Amino acid sequence: MINVLHINQLQKEENQKDFYVNNLREHIILNKNKITKPHKHNSYLCVLFTKGSGIHEIDFNIYTVKAGNLFVISPGKTHHWELSDDIDGYIFTHTKDFYDLHFSHNSISNFPFFQSVQNSPSIELEVNQIPEIVALFEAMLSEYQNKKILKHQVLISYSDIMYAKLSRIYLKDQTEQVVNHSLYSQKFNELEKLIEKHFLTEKSPSKYASMMNITPKHLNRITQSIIGKTTSEVILDRVLLEAKRIMLHTSKTFSEISIGLGYEDYAYFSRLFKQKTGFTPSQFLKYYQ
Repeated sequence: MINVLHINQLQKEENQKDFYVNNLREHIILNKNKITKPHKHNSYLCVLFTKGSGIHEIDFNIYTVKAGNLFVISPGKTHHWELSDDIDGYIFTHTKDFYDLHFSHNSISNFPFFQSVQNSPSIELEVNQIPEIVALFEAMLSEYQNKKILKHQVLISYSDIMYAKLSRIYLKDQTEQVVNHSLYSQKFNELEKLIEKHFLTEKSPSKYASMMNITPKHLNRITQSIIGKTTSEVILDRVLLEAKRIMLHTSKTFSEISIGLGYEDYAYFSRLFKQKTGFTPSQFLKYYQ
């Protein structure tokens, strides 16, 4: 299966096991053998490109890389990139506890780009926005490299400021209150956690609604409001993402994959896959190999 890169595999600081920040060029050189193939992280990842070009693929969505592009990636998402030799920028990553243990009234999942796996991880900075974000990365890197007291607290504060600034850019004209306190957002986040736990064996929207103690109609209203998709589509999106990952990173047959995902009838699964992706399983595998 896809390799999961743990944050301690990136560490340069012996006393900092839940946080890492670096210049992107140095990061790529130091970790070349770990990041050249598609992989996941067990931590939250924020990457800013300030120079160069290329492509960045995240869960089979391809994004163009250029100066000012920033990506915020949740744990468990598969990504890899193909970058020009002159690439440069910044990267930082941290565990969930690094942030959540220090804020009693906030959680990392409340930031808009982390609220849902369906939300885009891409942020395009305007030219006038780049210097402020670069300055935050530089301050973060400088603090990470020193040995001063309260270093951990300062890094947490910089991370919180970074996410707050990026949330403003990400949301544009929406208000912070809508993001952090929307009951629909909280319910949708609950649904995604349930889907992540049960999607291999449970595909019924009504069953998830029952788990959440709401009606299927109300659950559908929530998913439509948050991302413009039905509950069935949200469940199927997660199933098909898993199918794609298994196809590319294991030697299982299509029939074995279908059965493992809860579809005994491979012909039905193949039709469903093509209907939603535009490819048959064999066409998808050929396209990515």
